[in-house]
Amino acid sequence: MTCCIPGEHAILDAKTSSIEADSEALLALSRRLGDGTRQLEFAVPDAHCAACIRSIETGLAALPMVHSARVNLTRRRVRIVFDPAQGDAAELAPAINKSGYHTYVLDPGQESDGDPVLRELVKALGVAGFAAGNIMLFSVSIWSGANDATRDLFHWISAIIAMPAIAYSGRIFFRSAWRALRVGKTNMDVPISIGVILATALSLFETLNSGEHAYFDASATLLFFLLAGRTLDHLMRERARSAITNLARLQPRGATQVHEDGRREYVRLDEIAPGMTLEVRGGERVPVDSVVATEGAVFDYSIITGETAPHVIEIGGEVVAGASNLGGPLRLQATRASTDSFLARMAAMMEAAEGAKTRPRRIADRAAAVYAPVVHTIAITTFLGWGLLGGDWHAALLNAVAVLIITCPCALALAVPIVHVVAAGKMFERGILMKDGAALERAAEVDSVAFDKTGTLTIGQPQLIDSQAKDGQAKDVAAALAGSSNHPLSKALAAYLGAGTAFAGQVREEPGRGVEGMTGGVTWRLGSGDWCGMPSEAGTPFTEVWLTANGKARAWYRFNDIVRPGAADAIKALAGMGLPSRLLSGDRQGPVDAVAAAVGIDHALGSRRPEQKVAAVSAGRTLMVGDGINDAPALRAAYVSMAPTSAADIGRSAADFVFTSNDLGAVPFAVRTARRAARLVSQNLVLAIGYNAIAVPLAIAGQVTPLIAAVAMSSSSLIVVANALRLRFDANRPSQEKTTDTNLAELEEKTA
Repeated sequence: MTCCIPGEHAILDAKTSSIEADSEALLALSRRLGDGTRQLEFAVPDAHCAACIRSIETGLAALPMVHSARVNLTRRRVRIVFDPAQGDAAELAPAINKSGYHTYVLDPGQESDGDPVLRELVKALGVAGFAAGNIMLFSVSIWSGANDATRDLFHWISAIIAMPAIAYSGRIFFRSAWRALRVGKTNMDVPISIGVILATALSLFETLNSGEHAYFDASATLLFFLLAGRTLDHLMRERARSAITNLARLQPRGATQVHEDGRREYVRLDEIAPGMTLEVRGGERVPVDSVVATEGAVFDYSIITGETAPHVIEIGGEVVAGASNLGGPLRLQATRASTDSFLARMAAMMEAAEGAKTRPRRIADRAAAVYAPVVHTIAITTFLGWGLLGGDWHAALLNAVAVLIITCPCALALAVPIVHVVAAGKMFERGILMKDGAALERAAEVDSVAFDKTGTLTIGQPQLIDSQAKDGQAKDVAAALAGSSNHPLSKALAAYLGAGTAFAGQVREEPGRGVEGMTGGVTWRLGSGDWCGMPSEAGTPFTEVWLTANGKARAWYRFNDIVRPGAADAIKALAGMGLPSRLLSGDRQGPVDAVAAAVGIDHALGSRRPEQKVAAVSAGRTLMVGDGINDAPALRAAYVSMAPTSAADIGRSAADFVFTSNDLGAVPFAVRTARRAARLVSQNLVLAIGYNAIAVPLAIAGQVTPLIAAVAMSSSSLIVVANALRLRFDANRPSQEKTTDTNLAELEEKTA
């Protein structure tokens, strides 16, 4: 289970030993969360299987201060959310150590110096390969009929080559097994280590007694194939999660800070604080979310929207981390720290997707948890059965070793998470961020899709087409109330009326309905006609916003919205997948019908309040796509949900998926990918279980040698990973699912 070089461990320990013992230093490295808890990440380089995950998470969960602990197997890290008021942060690392795993706290600002896991695996693989190849030459000579003296000599030469090679290359498995056993636990490396040690010991015994058969070639070749499988598994996992790796590389290591006196100073990324003035030169990427302080700023936003067209941002406009400066040097004012910026949020969502505990993954984890005791029992039974019934204890030992090796549950442990990693990477390439694997599982099961109108089916930039106000006071109040809201209609109205003074009295917003303010005994309302108590013509295709004072009309404004590009194609694609679409909007029925007709939706419901949207999406397995504050309850209540990156913060937080482009084609793409991923998960589970169902009886029956067992075990893991990687190449293919008709009339009846 150990995956780091001993020398490197010492270096890391030297850097972090004081941190592990110092609670204040740990709290300084932790990330503060909104509910008073904090989040820390520890490296667990020795973790690589489901049993490792279970041991680490169980050990940490025993601490009262730990709210959650989740191991990310592909990154070999554990993310811990804890309450410092309920315990000492210095207890976290010892808790992981007591579970049998080396750990050290991760400094967010520390730069990576390569892949130590891969370096150690490649070195061990090279040594094992050298030993196996040379020993095999002597074995061929023995098999060709060498006399007794020559055979004994070749056995001793093989032993001299094999013993140090097995000690060096096998330490990856031996070290892992020992760490588990010394704390009273087991993992998949325990039976592997027992098998290798037994095969080597049997070979040494035969050599000492001038026996006819020695198995140094099998031991060395066994390690070679085990290491080859683990190395390829590591490389394929890294390839599967390359989207996250590439995302991390997009963030610069630091930036130039411009002080008030004009001095320039380079600051590390983790040292950038909100309010700092930064200078970004042409071609450089924006380090953290900021506002533009220079005229004529032009950025490449392809990482955010997937579109290569230059993105012009005026002074005061927001620019997100990762955008590339296409112009000359410009100044920005940081608004967020690096840990809260756009790139960090995207990476966090993708990492959460890797560690999510979905139903198939929970099944696989439970199966892997009972693996070791079951395998040991089968191996002992095989040994005693062959020895007592057949009398050949030599064959009994070989068969028991084969059982120990061939039953490794690597394939079962990888069956689910590797698919989720590949799916998360594939969606990221398409501009879709997935929060967790459970959402991916649910997205494969949806039976209908519900869309919001403003900001979802439309681009959320209403155009004013007509207006009427009684006097200048009405315009001023309308501008002040509109400026206090982030609703697209309010933003459009504020832009039309110009920046006004802030509203003098108390202001509150009614999600989906409007804004109300009180001053001087007058209650002003800016919002929909129904909410303001004004009549409206239901059939008109435009949206009306009314301004009233104590219930009397003072102004009205009429807007049209622009349909989002690709909306009609997305609706058509969903219909082709057997998913009917509905439109649920808080707007009047007239504008709702107009947008529905433009995109090809037959069932459109207007004047829906947030609680009515919740009722509508709660029936059946509905995918809700929305963006506004008023959509947040429905996004949370739906079976699965999506939101554009332009959505309100609460909407993005409530959604399971966030798409960064303006194209609604992300919706059918996400469903298609989820369905394909669900099939691959099922295939992987069948492959993993089927492998053990076939291989174990063969090993018990004595039909498999330890060498063949090693090849079979490694091959099963590689087949599972390769099957998951198919998703990278065929997720874009048109869906061939058998479509099913959903009775929308019946669905609407349930939610009436």
